[in-house]
Amino acid sequence: MGYVLRVRLASFFTGAALASAGGLYFLQKDYKTAHHAISQQVNSLYESLEGRVSALEKLKNEAEAPKQVEAAE
Repeated sequence: MGYVLRVRLASFFTGAALASAGGLYFLQKDYKTAHHAISQQVNSLYESLEGRVSALEKLKNEAEAPKQVEAAE
């Protein structure tokens, strides 16, 4: 009876360990996918923000250029 119980417990814990490993693998894969998606979203927002800041700086420089010419005269 003791041998059968040990075999069942060993089988149970082996199955639990394999199921845990499989679950962790799928969670890790899901985490990588989510991280990649969020990274792409942040990069696109950063590029958009960078473009808007550049446009504002360009407008600012264009607006300041006539003032500098007037001051030089």
